[in-house]
Amino acid sequence: MTIDTRTPTSTDAGGPPDRRRAAALAALSLGGFGIGLTEFVIAGLLSEVAGGLGVTITTAGHLVGVYALAVVPGAIVITPFLMRRSPKDALVLLLAFFVAGNVLSAWAPDYGVMFAGRIVAALAHGGYFGIGAVLASSLVPPAKRASAVAALFAGLTVANVLGVPAGAFVGQQTGWRTVFWIIGLIGVLALAGVAALVPRTEPEPDQLPIGRQFRALARPQVLASLLTTALVFGGMFGEFTYIQPLLREVTGYAPSAVPWLLVLFGVGLFAGNLVGGRAADWNADDAVLFLSILLPVVILALGAVASLPVPTAVALALLGLVGFATVPGLQARVLRHATGAATLASATNIAAFNLGNTAGVSLAGAAIASGHGLRSPAVTGAALTTLGVAVIVAARLAASRKSRKSTDPQ
Repeated sequence: MTIDTRTPTSTDAGGPPDRRRAAALAALSLGGFGIGLTEFVIAGLLSEVAGGLGVTITTAGHLVGVYALAVVPGAIVITPFLMRRSPKDALVLLLAFFVAGNVLSAWAPDYGVMFAGRIVAALAHGGYFGIGAVLASSLVPPAKRASAVAALFAGLTVANVLGVPAGAFVGQQTGWRTVFWIIGLIGVLALAGVAALVPRTEPEPDQLPIGRQFRALARPQVLASLLTTALVFGGMFGEFTYIQPLLREVTGYAPSAVPWLLVLFGVGLFAGNLVGGRAADWNADDAVLFLSILLPVVILALGAVASLPVPTAVALALLGLVGFATVPGLQARVLRHATGAATLASATNIAAFNLGNTAGVSLAGAAIASGHGLRSPAVTGAALTTLGVAVIVAARLAASRKSRKSTDPQ
């Protein structure tokens, strides 16, 4: 992807190049913040949404799962068509979907309309982060590309550190619909920022034809990485989706304490993003393996100590830290093995993340509905992440055997 070197027009940001880049990255990050907020905020408002729509907790939990599921066609079907456009135009279009979906959710008179609003908003998710990650890296010199991509995903992290707890607080005070109206406004601001501040670039020139890009996704190591992403995050977010009723009904925290506990989880996410990035720079494969082994231990520990307020708070922070520390390594692994298909691979990894979330939320909800209690998502979550460990170990062994064969003398 190459930057347009023409004199800036009214649609490009003015000012010195470094300032323009910073402004463009800030606009991209704001979009990431809004998208992250709309996906995860329901976890802090599950009881309020269920009561407002007249459904059970587990039925309301499906609003998390359907969002995650709808990300998949958005990433895999919509992204290839948008890659033919200027990335800037593609992101503006995706943010328009995002705004429309959140307005529909805020207005929703019943569960069915809310369900539809979640689907419309989710269509923007995979493409935004897939196209946005490649665009962000093109705005800066090669040595700063990882930092630029981190700036985009920082919006997602901040959504969990500050946005979800703030959304839970606002929802408790003024109603959950207000939260979705606010998210829609954030989407409008992000759309305006991208339109005004992000420079126009040409579609990426060094990508394979679209058919060969899809074949690149079928490479064994790419598939293993995508499956690991799905299993690891399915386990983590299956547990996290039902964290609000767990904290209130099992641990005994007052509703007013939940936003602060979500802040603690968000701080863990933020720290995990930093730790995981450094670990991935050191050795992405080893970092993914170690953290994937550690995650099911943390998930089970959270379920085990759920009746104890202080240990539960510590385990919740560790869940965010260990879970999100796997993100940089998994993203790096996918891109390393999907050469020639960077944008599609990046979007597909986001789709895998959300497809895993759907499976994790569904399994956790089924366990609760079967009468196993609010601790049961810890068991289903740990099981999924353990499967992820098995996949990544098998992939590493296969790569090692292939490497040995290629170096053996004939």
